Parts: sequence; structure tokens; C-alpha cells
Amino acid sequence: MNAMEFQSYVKQFSEDKGFDTSTIEQRMLYLMTEVGELAKEVLSVSFHPDREKSENLGYEMYDVVWNIFDLANKLDIDLAEAFRQKMEINDKRTWA
Repeated sequence: MNAMEFQSYVKQFSEDKGFDTSTIEQRMLYLMTEVGELAKEVLSVSFHPDREKSENLGYEMYDVVWNIFDLANKLDIDLAEAFRQKMEINDKRTWA
């Protein structure tokens, strides 16, 4: 699934589940909550490197990405196009 397809999926899923009624501020707070949950999973891996990575790590990454795409939908941002444009900028950019 590419970015355009995923953004469309998130839009439909959000409408089907009634998530489309949240405000951009609420969605941003949900995103921050998910980033916190991801951080907790990463810390767990960091403190216990010998332990097998939990599948929750991937699930939390998904939740972060899902919320970003839902926020983009609420703000009418085409993320596939934004990614394309930003990659062009980065290709020409130098980091010291």
C-alpha cells in the first residue's frame, strides 16, 4: 500500500468509525498520546535489548502514522505530494 492508498484508507476508516468528528486539536492530542506509547515501547527495548522485540512496537508505530494521516486528511494535505516535494528539497540539501 502506498501513501495515497493509505491516506484514502484512513479517511474511509475514520468516517466508518466516527473518528471524522474529532477536531484537528483533538487529533493532534491523540497523535501525541500515541507518540508517548511508542516512546514507552522504545524505552522497553532500550532497557532490555536481550529480550525479543514486542510486536507492540510496530503497532505503536502504526498508530502514530495513522494519526498523522488522519490529521493530514482533516487539514486537506495530500501527503503523497508533500512527501514528493520534500524529497526533492532534501535531495538538493546538504547537512553539515
